[in-house]
Amino acid sequence: ATGPIVCANCHLANKPEDIEVLQAVLLDTLFEAVVRIPYDMQLKQILANGKKGALNVGVVLIFPEGFELALPDCIALETKEKIVNLPFQDYHPTKKNILVIGLVPGKKYSEITFPILSLDLASNKHVHFLK
Repeated sequence: ATGPIVCANCHLANKPEDIEVLQAVLLDTLFEAVVRIPYDMQLKQILANGKKGALNVGVVLIFPEGFELALPDCIALETKEKIVNLPFQDYHPTKKNILVIGLVPGKKYSEITFPILSLDLASNKHVHFLK
């Protein structure tokens, strides 16, 4: 099985999370969204070989339409160091505002930084707010 079916095999409940984002952001601005996934680091999961191992984590982050993952050449070096080797994916090719990461080792990535580029109305005229 794939997708939600696989996740439902182990994770039948929502887990608490902490997300840190700006309260307001200007158009065409780069900002960071930080997701913290607090859990008991002693928890184990069953690995493919049948043994118990460290827990993996994943995140699905949904932003307003028009927001998307920042391009690598726009991201500050400090942020690049935080996100090196993270497998960022769009949820769907037409849904750039829905980002997926995971599964990644929970001990290393209990805090995940998303570099986000806010909506640029000059290049994205089909998105309308307050209408």
